[in-house]
Amino acid sequence: MESLEQLHSQLENLQDLRNIVKTMKSLSAVNIHQYEKAVWALHSYNRTVELGLQVVLQDMKKIPAPQTFQHEQSRMGAIIFGSDHGLCGRFNEEIISYALNSMTTNPESRLLLAVGSRVATNLEHNGHAVEENFQFPGSAALITTTVQQILLTIDAWREHKNVHQVYLFYNRHAKGGSFYPASVELLPVDLRRFHRLETAPWPSRRLPTFSMKQKQLLSRLLRQYLFIRIFHACAESQASEHASRLSAMQSAERNLNDRIEQVTFNYRRARQNSITSELLDIVSGSEAIIGSDASKRQNTKGS
Repeated sequence: MESLEQLHSQLENLQDLRNIVKTMKSLSAVNIHQYEKAVWALHSYNRTVELGLQVVLQDMKKIPAPQTFQHEQSRMGAIIFGSDHGLCGRFNEEIISYALNSMTTNPESRLLLAVGSRVATNLEHNGHAVEENFQFPGSAALITTTVQQILLTIDAWREHKNVHQVYLFYNRHAKGGSFYPASVELLPVDLRRFHRLETAPWPSRRLPTFSMKQKQLLSRLLRQYLFIRIFHACAESQASEHASRLSAMQSAERNLNDRIEQVTFNYRRARQNSITSELLDIVSGSEAIIGSDASKRQNTKGS
């Protein structure tokens, strides 16, 4: 049985750990809100870019379909968003399993870019080489820098490594603190989805025009379109990570509360036993003293 000092020390450690868990819960809740706002802010920007692409493509009578690449030397690029930190359940394991099951190409004909040190470590541990590994931005304001680095890597893949298809794999935030894996085909871009002026109503009474060269404007708008897709995946992944961590911390807090309650009960029982033992010792000692005095008095009277 544990001593009173051991139970007291254990109780203090559990209470300190619970305070840490509460702090992590608060941080995760704040970060979820931060990244949800970042995702929400993209909607208007994305709508503007899509409308711009519709205007640029309105003069093109026939929009080419996305090319399919079956050449032996063509390669596929996959960008997998994970985490840099732990305590988030099976966040990394689930997105890795989903990504690997979704990619049907030969492992030798694909390049992997991991965003998050833990997802990169898990991929390499399972025998999948990681071409590039970026750390996750520490806040929504730093996502832009990471997205720009990813775009530069994609440009290098296309120019030097014959990559024609690029996919994004990330965990998408859902209500109730849950998440689910999702994927987006980043490249090639299907331009036909923007050629909808004849079927979709324009939001204003006049159609805009442009003076820049069509190909140049199209290239810049597509660059922004790719930026939005990657930014969205990164922000969604971050929100999902913190939601998973919040759920894990809530479960840990419940377990800690149960453990603290049990240890507190054991501590109080041990303390009560200690007090009872001390009282019994006092009573026994008192009775022994009283008995000794009575014996001495009898001996004195007898003499």
